[in-house]
Amino acid sequence: MGNTIAGTPVSPGVAVAPIARLAPPPGLPADSGPEADVSAAVDKAQHALNAVADELGARAAATSGPASDVLFAQSMMPRDPALAIQIKAQLETGKSLPHAVVGAFGVFRSALEAAGGYLAERAADLDDLANRTIAEILGLPMPGIPNPGHPFVLVAADLAPADTAMLDTNQVRGIITELGGPTSHTAILAKSLGIPAIVACTEAASLEEGTTVLLDGASGKVRIAPSQEEIDGATAHAEQLARALAKSSGPGKTADGVAVKLLVNLGAPNELEAAAAADSEGVGLLRTEFLYLSKVTAPTVAEQTDSYAKVFTAFEGRKVVVRTIDAGADKPLKFVDHGVEENPALGVRGIRLTKRHPDMLTDQLTAIAAAAAQSSAEVWVMAPMVATPREAAEFAALAHEHGLQVAGTMVEVPAAALRAHQVLAGCDFASIGTNDLGQYTMAADRMQGELAELLDPWQPALLELVHQTAQAGKDAGKPVGVCGEAASDPLLALVLVGLGVTSLSMAPASIPAVRVSLAAHSLAQCSELAKLALTAESAAQARQLVSDSSQSIA
Repeated sequence: MGNTIAGTPVSPGVAVAPIARLAPPPGLPADSGPEADVSAAVDKAQHALNAVADELGARAAATSGPASDVLFAQSMMPRDPALAIQIKAQLETGKSLPHAVVGAFGVFRSALEAAGGYLAERAADLDDLANRTIAEILGLPMPGIPNPGHPFVLVAADLAPADTAMLDTNQVRGIITELGGPTSHTAILAKSLGIPAIVACTEAASLEEGTTVLLDGASGKVRIAPSQEEIDGATAHAEQLARALAKSSGPGKTADGVAVKLLVNLGAPNELEAAAAADSEGVGLLRTEFLYLSKVTAPTVAEQTDSYAKVFTAFEGRKVVVRTIDAGADKPLKFVDHGVEENPALGVRGIRLTKRHPDMLTDQLTAIAAAAAQSSAEVWVMAPMVATPREAAEFAALAHEHGLQVAGTMVEVPAAALRAHQVLAGCDFASIGTNDLGQYTMAADRMQGELAELLDPWQPALLELVHQTAQAGKDAGKPVGVCGEAASDPLLALVLVGLGVTSLSMAPASIPAVRVSLAAHSLAQCSELAKLALTAESAAQARQLVSDSSQSIA
């Protein structure tokens, strides 16, 4: 009989397989001193950076959905001219080329960590880029994913997006990392690939290569050297769930027939086909940043109208909730002077940026309205980073002036949740972004592995803010949805509905499990589970209380 270790669950499912560890990257050689020809060294570094960018770009093109988006963003980093300039500066201090590369990436890493919030999320990715660049310079291969010749559970300190996005799901049955958080790239990509995964499992460092483990991606527990009885029980449960998922279809609803709209999140054109084909009731979050981030000038109204029309056409007769541009922080625009901010995550982003540049918002609303007029899709629009009732009311009024009948707000800032009654008085609906709301509520960086417990969407403080917002919606007779990662957790979905949430938006692959979970519980049962979660002293206790009670109900 084995023992159990635990981490933060980020992708549900059960996996049983031996462990295989991710090998470390090539080691950094001793500093050999100044380069004889700094100019030639800079050219060599630029060639290596371009090779790394090309490889990541090719991987982005070979994938789709969140994996493609993450890899594309990462492929742009080595092409930043500021990086080559910093490498030259490091070389001029007398460092050898490999050490100059490490020093240059380190400068940018420190800057991102100091900025905190969203920018800090990219800091860990720079380590992978530095390793790949050094391997290219030294002519060494990156170790990549192990290939033991049989299916395995992958264990690593952390995983780079370039590795996670290309995993062979037939071989990699599960993922356990020592670092990371519930909204890290590893978590997002593992969920999109359907691989059971646990992050922030510090005890994973003690796991020995080849040891068989039983990983439960829903509970966050890892059973080491499980008994055959434990394996058989977990396998039987997984097979039973798979059969239920295969039969799952149609609109979301509780066991007693209370409707809960199940919607998809959509963030890039290459996701459209899969999202439209999903058995959903529409789009709960259409991220529009893809129209802006790669542009050197602002997209025209005509360009925007064409892009929105394609989405609305694909979802004819269904609901599409469009979030206006959420730029700033980790998503700066090339055609906008963002100025210098001490902490961009707490600065001018979302609706705050469009206040500074009002034409950006009016052009976008004009384009959304024009595209909506060409379609039978039910188009709603909402603003990000709203903090006050006045901001919500002013945005809704402007959207209504542009002919958009339903205008709401994102609830990502604790102030908006605390004043939800007043916020909803001035608009038509609210959608809760649990990723940001959790980060701002707990004052915890989403990429800090040691803070993963604080960022767990089961945190009672976060659930209390969800409850306040949902109750305000109920009192006003206005819908309140959730479009953060929390919506994709089949167990947490029960709690959210019990708190009063009326719709859940998630990755397409997550919908069947959430639908099955809701269908097995009445609204009254969901309400009781929600009360249990709110009484808990920690995220882990909330999850355990609800899990135990849910199983007894089922």
